[in-house]
Amino acid sequence: MITTEGGPVEARELPAAYYLPGPDGVFEPTLATESPWSPDAQHGGPPTALLAHVMRTRLPAPGMRLARITNEFLGSIPRVPLTAEAAVIRDGRRIRLVEASLRAEGRPVAVARAWQIATSGEGGIPAEGLASQAAPPLPDAMPQKYFSGFRRWGYGESVEWRWVRGSYDSAGEAVVWARPRIPLIAGEAMHPLDRVLVVADSANGVSSALNPGEWLFIPPAITVTLHRYPAGEWVYLAATSTLAADGLGSTLGTLGDKDGPVGSVAQPLLVARQR
Repeated sequence: MITTEGGPVEARELPAAYYLPGPDGVFEPTLATESPWSPDAQHGGPPTALLAHVMRTRLPAPGMRLARITNEFLGSIPRVPLTAEAAVIRDGRRIRLVEASLRAEGRPVAVARAWQIATSGEGGIPAEGLASQAAPPLPDAMPQKYFSGFRRWGYGESVEWRWVRGSYDSAGEAVVWARPRIPLIAGEAMHPLDRVLVVADSANGVSSALNPGEWLFIPPAITVTLHRYPAGEWVYLAATSTLAADGLGSTLGTLGDKDGPVGSVAQPLLVARQR
């Protein structure tokens, strides 16, 4: 059940995944990718996860793990079939830079670069050098509620949200646990990297400082840095957005799992009144 400003709404049946694989490497976005800004556009989380998926599957790097990815959104990403390309920019035995891009109807809509870093195996780092920080408690199940006035929202409905602090209706610092309910690609198991990147781009939304019915706060890029991948179905996101009086903003957040932090997310923001 979804609770909105207009009262309870029956949850819709979820698509099989965020993307359906098509011929010749095409990815067809489903309703689960729907942006809060337009039903014809995609939320930034699924395309960012898709770019990392393309890097991981088309450019395998045994013994390496993605440590940082920056995705540049070249405009609104339409909810139409996407094609992807990937290439190694700088090869190396211990550090490698890779790039992937998405095209919609023949035009580029997103390009990402990622650093992959070699791992040394369990026990390679002494215990005193490991980070230790408790994770916020996972609350019990709660009614799902979105931005004020939003009765339907494909991406929002695709994720289960459990708030520790804040909400979609309140401004300021927020801490929320999130669990994508569907896999990234139909027919493929959800990879931990898919899961954390689907959630990460919500940082500016969960910590919104203004009413999205009146204001835009859109990130033209996102950078996620990970020292490890999350374990389990749930990812927590602790985020804060800060705005300047002349229309720019920034969001900084921590990503984690039941064992504590796994990395960080950073987003620059365009802030403007809705037309």
